[in-house]
Amino acid sequence: MSEILQFVIVAVIAVAVLAIVLKLFKFGFKTILKFVINAAIGIGAIFLLNLIPSVAIPVNWWTALITGIFGIPGVIVVLILSFFI
Repeated sequence: MSEILQFVIVAVIAVAVLAIVLKLFKFGFKTILKFVINAAIGIGAIFLLNLIPSVAIPVNWWTALITGIFGIPGVIVVLILSFFI
């Protein structure tokens, strides 16, 4: 399976799980939509950053959660942490 397809599958599953968990905790539709949009923008930013040869940020549950909650600032934090870990 190609790396891009795996990236997309993990991103979609992570966003779906985030939406389900938020719904289970009785968050409103606007809040869930905000998290889903933030996660989609964050995952897209991570994908674009991964096109840079010296950057390797994995898409997993933690990165999806951080970018889903914090959006672009979360991507920046994950990027900084990826250089130290």
